[in-house]
Amino acid sequence: MSQSLEALQQLKNQIQQSVIGQEHVVDCLLLALLTNGNVLLEGLPGTAKTRSVKSLAKSLMVDLGRVQFTPDLLPSDVTGTEVYQDIDGKPTLTFQPGPVFNNILLADEINRSPAKVQAALLEAMEERQITVAGKTYSLPKLFMVLATQNPIEQEGTYPLPEAQMDRFIMKVTVDYPDDEAEEQIINLVRSEEKAPIDFPAIDAEHIFTAREEIHQIHMSDAMVKYIVGIVMATRKPERFEESPLQQWISVGSSPRASISIDKCARAAAWLKGKSFVDPDDVRGIVHNVLRHRIVLSYDAMADGITADKVIDEILIQVAVA
Repeated sequence: MSQSLEALQQLKNQIQQSVIGQEHVVDCLLLALLTNGNVLLEGLPGTAKTRSVKSLAKSLMVDLGRVQFTPDLLPSDVTGTEVYQDIDGKPTLTFQPGPVFNNILLADEINRSPAKVQAALLEAMEERQITVAGKTYSLPKLFMVLATQNPIEQEGTYPLPEAQMDRFIMKVTVDYPDDEAEEQIINLVRSEEKAPIDFPAIDAEHIFTAREEIHQIHMSDAMVKYIVGIVMATRKPERFEESPLQQWISVGSSPRASISIDKCARAAAWLKGKSFVDPDDVRGIVHNVLRHRIVLSYDAMADGITADKVIDEILIQVAVA
């Protein structure tokens, strides 16, 4: 076992000690970290979305920026702006960096701000840079956007456009904890009120080493065909005549979906200590990677069909090559 893998497993254990009952959320945050991706967390209030992000930043000892998205937010509130400063008696325009220049940016309730603010994140999420007043500024080497949204309260919200949704490597559904986990949460909060939990920091350099090791994970031709088959099923559902996929899917996933499945499957295999990707690695991450990249038909939505149900059907129809 490599030092980087040991460090990542320690990181996972530390976060899980402060985030109870959300193991799949922690796993997805680590996968995004390892694949240099961004995550959209969707869940009701009080489901530890913000706590998960804070625990990740604290364990890595990296800078965390937080923006509470509201209807009156401006793009400059996220990216930063140029301000006048008196330097040697001369008024000079200098750039004042915004929260996006932190290692981890928590975009809280991202769907509560207009499109122009959401668009300010597009360049940062995809190209790891921002442009202000015609000048381009690079973001930190370790950078990721972790956005949250509430699936219930839709009044006064601005749905994310498809182009921006596609920039998130995963969309993770955060559910309420079960009975046992809820009891553990009560005990955890009591103990934290007495003495806050202090974890040893994990060197962020392990993340970059891990990314290099993940590039070496073997992906067979059969697995590549399996991934492509899954994504093509969202685009060409008519290939499966005896399946309701054609009635359920309005718009399928882009090539970015195939790339994301490949990255996440290799990272998942690496976290398990394996040197190759198998079908279980693909199936384990495909719902999180695809659920926000499939546009359902009106008939599907009227019948209560969800994106996860569509993905379940695709996995039944598409066989391993």
